[in-house]
Amino acid sequence: MKGGIIALIVVVVALILAVSSTYTVGQAEQVLVLRFGNPIRIVREPGLKFKAPFVDTVIAIDKRILALDLPAQEVIASDQKRLVVDAFARYRVTDPLRFYQSVGSVEGANNRLATFLNSSLRRVLGDSSFLDVVRNKRQQLMERIRDLVNTQANSLGIQVVDVRIRRADLPETNSEAIYRRMQTERQRAAAQLRAEGGEAAQRIRADADRQATVIVADATRDAEKLRGQGDAKRNGIYAAAYNRDPEFFDFYRSLQAYETAFKGSNTRLVLSPNSPFFRYFNGPMGTGTVGEAQAAPQAPGLPSKGAAAPAAAGSGVAK
Repeated sequence: MKGGIIALIVVVVALILAVSSTYTVGQAEQVLVLRFGNPIRIVREPGLKFKAPFVDTVIAIDKRILALDLPAQEVIASDQKRLVVDAFARYRVTDPLRFYQSVGSVEGANNRLATFLNSSLRRVLGDSSFLDVVRNKRQQLMERIRDLVNTQANSLGIQVVDVRIRRADLPETNSEAIYRRMQTERQRAAAQLRAEGGEAAQRIRADADRQATVIVADATRDAEKLRGQGDAKRNGIYAAAYNRDPEFFDFYRSLQAYETAFKGSNTRLVLSPNSPFFRYFNGPMGTGTVGEAQAAPQAPGLPSKGAAAPAAAGSGVAK
């Protein structure tokens, strides 16, 4: 019984010694071994390692690339323009001993690096113009900031891998003013284009109206000319026909006069029965009772001067 208790105690002590004398280094870790608070070695190879039990302390430090994000801050460029800059950095621990002695932890390293990055950011961007930061030399500026931060971070056992400016914009008030100015400029340009378009439209419309007036005037002139030529040709045909058979022409014109005069249902003519108008009405050959019908020639179908006042010579009514 007593021997079993002693054996159990020995086993427990052996287990405690075994556990306290071994430690494991992960793939993403590097280990700093301290003895009574003093560093004795740095272990970077992963695996199971041994240390002096109870007197050695193991501190694991991440050896991967770590991230540091800065809050957006306002920076004044060399041309006195304000910028809201959002930047971040990526770094790794290269000297665990110096890292442990200077900052002690990742949180402490982030605080120190944030101070270095802020000062370097303001220094570099303050010496650069707005266009250089936004467009022209952004890559070169980020490299300069990284080199400046690295110079200060080496004393902490840290290497800054990269520094990036995620966003560099004007402050919101400045952006709104610029947007309003751009909008006003676009509206002015649009109004100018509309005015120029209206002017061109008026010019085209006036030219079209002028051309239409000229075309109508030319067409009217040509139509009147053709109409005059047609009337002349018609009169020539009439004259030729009259000269060929004057008596038939008189008869034809008289019939036309009768048709025109007696058109309608309520036509009244107050004429003398001996009027030349009835020359062919009283006889088919123009040999009516009127002796005046054979007098001097006159326009066919028209009354002679002696019939101008039929009421004085005696009147007859024809319907």
